[in-house]
Formats: sequence, C-alpha cells, structure tokens
Amino acid sequence: MDFGHKSVLLEEAVDGLRVRPDGIYVDGTLGGAGHAQKVCEKLSAKGRFIGIDQDQDAIIAASRRLEQYKGNTEIVRSNYCYMVQELKKLGISNVDGILLDLGVSSYQLDNAERGFTYREDVPLDMRMDQRAVTTAKDLVNGYSEKELYRVIREHGEEKFARDIARRIVAYRVDKPIETTGELAGIIKEAIPVRYRMMPGHPAKRTFQALRIELNRELEVLRDSLEDMIKILNPKGRICVITFHSLEDRIVKNIFKKSEDPCTCPKTFPVCVCGKRSLGRVMTRRPIVPSQEEMEENRRSRSAKLRIFERGE
Repeated sequence: MDFGHKSVLLEEAVDGLRVRPDGIYVDGTLGGAGHAQKVCEKLSAKGRFIGIDQDQDAIIAASRRLEQYKGNTEIVRSNYCYMVQELKKLGISNVDGILLDLGVSSYQLDNAERGFTYREDVPLDMRMDQRAVTTAKDLVNGYSEKELYRVIREHGEEKFARDIARRIVAYRVDKPIETTGELAGIIKEAIPVRYRMMPGHPAKRTFQALRIELNRELEVLRDSLEDMIKILNPKGRICVITFHSLEDRIVKNIFKKSEDPCTCPKTFPVCVCGKRSLGRVMTRRPIVPSQEEMEENRRSRSAKLRIFERGE
C-alpha cells in the first residue's frame, strides 16, 4: 500500500513558513512529504531541508518523493521531540522554519495492518514507530480500570469513559482483548443505544485516546514545542497543524506564553521577572481549511493551523 496522504492546509502552511530560497527548513512530521515537496520546490541549491519521521513506511515513501531534491535534503528516522539533537548531528544549531502536521496519517488509518482502525477486525497495534515494544493491546489488557478511565476521558473526551473502562476490564477477565474488532464491539456495548445512533463511530474517541496515550503524542508536543521555537533564526517561523482540541490547546497556550512569558503581577509598573518574549503569534485565530478542501478531504475538517514568528 502506498503512503498516500492528502496534505491538509498545504498552501496555507507552506505560505506561513515564508520560505527563503537559501534557508534551512525542518518538517518534524514528514509523512508522505506533501508539505515537504512544496517547501523543497522553493529552495535554491544553497537551501537545506531536513525531514523527520518515526514511521519507516513514511521514510521510504518520502525518500522516493523527494528524490529529485536529494542534493539538499536529509531524511531522519526519529521522533520530532529529538529534533534539536538530530539537527546537531547534522551540524545545524538554528533553522529558518519548522513545520509540524500532527496526528495520525491517512496511510496509518487506512492500512488495516497498522491496527489503528475500528472499521476492520485486525490485531490491536497503533504504534506510530514500529520499533516500539508496547502496543495498544498491551494498554487495553494491562491498564487498570482507573487508568483506562483516565486515558479515555482525558485523551478522548469521551462522556462514557467510565462505562467503557468498566466493560473492557470485565471482558478481559475471560480472555485478552486482541483485535480492533473486539475492542470496538466492547465499546459499542458500553454506550447507550440512542448515542450509538448518532453520527460518527461510537469507538472513535476511545481509539483516539489509546493512540494518543500509546504514542505519548500530547506529552511530546508539550515538552518540545518551546525548544523548537528557540532554535528558530530571527524572523523564522514555526507552523503547527492540529486535528483535535487537546493538541490545539497545547499549541495555543505555548505560543501565547512564548509571546508573553512575563510572570510579574499585573499591578507591577515594569517587568522584573526578566523573562523575555521569544517572538509573536501570527495567528490570533487559527487558520482552518476552506469549504472546498473540507468537501474534498473530510479528514481536514477538524484541522487548525497556528503560526509563531521568532523575534529579532
């Protein structure tokens, strides 16, 4: 199966980077290289592009797609949380732009073997990096009812989290939960009939929650975003595309704090905490897909793009 992924907010994100032909740019979630190709098209022979992804399938597909730009591109298999370290290995300390397109790719969702789907009955997996040992199966069968409730409630924002956690624990007493179909069926049974009839699959939120927990998606974003801002050159920009409110909230808050980090009481006439702004938020409101894009690609409907520019 090809790593087919329709890049969301393609023009808006790349335009947001304001690519300089001789600049250095990083895509921390390379995927199928849709955004990357657009950036590389704008670079001169002096420009440099670094693509990072933890998924081997993405690395293979992106390498193929960016073949014509191999003279000034580097592709690294890693998690974007190690971006600063990976760049240092390449002799790079500062860059002119960073792009993050968060969440799960269309390829990962559509390739049943990866175990992200609730629409087919396949082994529970959900690893974005297949070198990882722990899978979603381990979480579902190993977490306590309290831990499952926390994950499903916090990461899935699922109103029936307690019932779902209880049903999972009761089911696995007799046998381990091994497939996506089994888990989807358990979740469905835990949700009242009238809510099952509503639009959207009843297992969607729980599957999202398990995927986020397994891949530490929110933790990685929260712990590394400010460090990425700090390695931007003056006037350099970071563009982040999110797909659910939890991610978007983290990006919004870190961007806001990076613009105004002062912790002094509002009653103080001048700042004495010594914390200085890293730059400014370029998107007071997030950029969202056009109606046309949402109609062409239903997975773009929840996408939001936020942009931050490093100060001089």
